[in-house]
Amino acid sequence: MSKSADVVVVGAGVAGLVAARELVRAGKEVLVLEARDRVGGRLLNEDLLDGVPIEMGGQWVGPGQDRVLGLIAELGLSTFPTHVVGQNIGEFGGTRSVYTGRIPKMNPLALADIGQAQLRLDRVARAVAERAPWLAPQADRLDGQTFATWMNRHAYTPTGRAFLRLITEAVFAAEPEDISALWAAFYVGAAGGLDALINTEGGAQQDRVVGGTQRIAQRLAEQLGERVVLDAPVTDLTWGDGGLEVSAGRTVVSAKRAVIAVPPPLAARIRYRPGLPGGRDQLVQRMPMGRVIKINVAYSEPFWRAQGFNGQANSDRRPFGTVFDNTPPDGTPGVLVGFFEGKHADSASRLDPEARRAQVLTDLVGYFGPAAAQPIAYLERDWAEEEYSRGCYGAFATPSTLTRFGPALREPIGPLHWAGTETATRWAGYIDGAVESGERAAGEVLVALERNRAAVD
Repeated sequence: MSKSADVVVVGAGVAGLVAARELVRAGKEVLVLEARDRVGGRLLNEDLLDGVPIEMGGQWVGPGQDRVLGLIAELGLSTFPTHVVGQNIGEFGGTRSVYTGRIPKMNPLALADIGQAQLRLDRVARAVAERAPWLAPQADRLDGQTFATWMNRHAYTPTGRAFLRLITEAVFAAEPEDISALWAAFYVGAAGGLDALINTEGGAQQDRVVGGTQRIAQRLAEQLGERVVLDAPVTDLTWGDGGLEVSAGRTVVSAKRAVIAVPPPLAARIRYRPGLPGGRDQLVQRMPMGRVIKINVAYSEPFWRAQGFNGQANSDRRPFGTVFDNTPPDGTPGVLVGFFEGKHADSASRLDPEARRAQVLTDLVGYFGPAAAQPIAYLERDWAEEEYSRGCYGAFATPSTLTRFGPALREPIGPLHWAGTETATRWAGYIDGAVESGERAAGEVLVALERNRAAVD
């Protein structure tokens, strides 16, 4: 089946759908090709039990994420706060503590160490975020080391280093040894600081979308209607000065421009003719996806609240190291959501499902007591096994990637434009970053189309 459009968009995640909507609003003919049988990309709702939707992919929004919050309101959706009333549980440096607020109880020396390391990181992150990270004054030095190297130089206590490692796993779903220190600094700066990334109230985990975040993509797709084509994995893209042709199974689309709105590793799997410039190809070879297994565990009620806990737990020794209360807004059923991240996801993926479930329940009992051993529902999603994601939460840059190939992250190549949350300048890796990238890519396309039209006239 042959089709034609002004613009073809590859990927029906938030970035691609936002780009498509902006282009349609500008009067352009657009087709969106999506490999899956659904829209949303790394946003996914599933039925937990009795029709209760629960987020199995990206789920939180928070203050400062103005683009996605504005989009949520525009689409007629609403948010509700993550439950924070009660005490947190923290296990750091071999000590369990129960506390309120953002600071766990631990050795004062370790607390001071964490505080000074965060101040250093936030200071570096602000400098990096002021411009393209590869142009930052410290870019070469930061990009030439892993975040683990930076962390070990600037955190002086074992507990301080363990705390930063846990944060790295929770934020990037990767180990600090994997990540460029420049990418880590950029990511922190793009969010406005480490507190904004790791806090619940006042931070990136503050709010959830009623009905689940996939509804954002579903509402956008409803507006686009038949312009969104599902079950259409793009395999080949032939491009040149005169336009391009995209092959997706039985669907072949001819267009003037394309927006590639999939993660860098997936964009690299498309066969381009002619091949892309070496700088772009070298970039995507050096941007792997994070590794996470996300698990929602349901109970007849949120029993931890009656015990005075808010459902948030963190541990630097348990594989299931980060847990939140994920209960629906009406309060039933009670739901705890947690994650195997980085190397813990690697290990958990090698377990059979029953052994993995047993590990989850063992850790939840360790946090919240015997009642956690009796769930009424259990859902898990290993995003590295997803053919059209190959990981979560997002792609990250390995050392010496940004300073050598960073401009290729967003720079158009002929009629090809790049979108996706990894290309954002603010809130990279988050839904807000996806919205930004879609708007930017659409703007680039409109300028290019107008320039081409003026040249013809």
